[in-house]
Amino acid sequence: MSFQEIIILLTAYKYFFLFPVVIVEGPIITVIAGFLSSLGILNIFIAYAVVVAGDIVGDSLYYSLGYYGRQEFIGRWGRFLWITPERVKHLEKHFKKHSGKTLMFGKLSHAIGGVVLVAAGASKMPFRKFIWYTFLPTLPKSLIFLLIGFYFGEAYRQIDGYFSYATLCIFFATILVAAVYFFSKKFKKKIN
Repeated sequence: MSFQEIIILLTAYKYFFLFPVVIVEGPIITVIAGFLSSLGILNIFIAYAVVVAGDIVGDSLYYSLGYYGRQEFIGRWGRFLWITPERVKHLEKHFKKHSGKTLMFGKLSHAIGGVVLVAAGASKMPFRKFIWYTFLPTLPKSLIFLLIGFYFGEAYRQIDGYFSYATLCIFFATILVAAVYFFSKKFKKKIN
């Protein structure tokens, strides 16, 4: 679906279309909602509430994927991704110690947010705690994207390009850091 089609549908169906599309697309739709608010097509306060609610529902879907799909995913695909039951136990320990920081970092970094949300579900993090730690960063993040759209909305295509570029950079940097960490641990074990 093109951005022009999204704008036409948002103009026609407003918040009834905004809610489900925010669940799927997130930040760029929030920017477009801000832009449409600047034109008077959407009310920025209602758009903000709808965007926050849609973002939380989307996060909950990721959490559910990890929570309910954990055993089947690990059994079927884990060996291809080096996910072992031991690593899942390590993940559970990590989320027990650092759940808030990890979720907030995941929510604020566009690149690895989905992975962190699924990992929170896979680690069986309590849902109330999950919602709280995803809700807190969603408030300023959604507001910032709405305001970007409100003041700079006509440049939404360029903004989407920046999101894509930044997402790729953050993703590859995360992969690089994880690989360095993984191989350094393996190297230390061989030395000892």
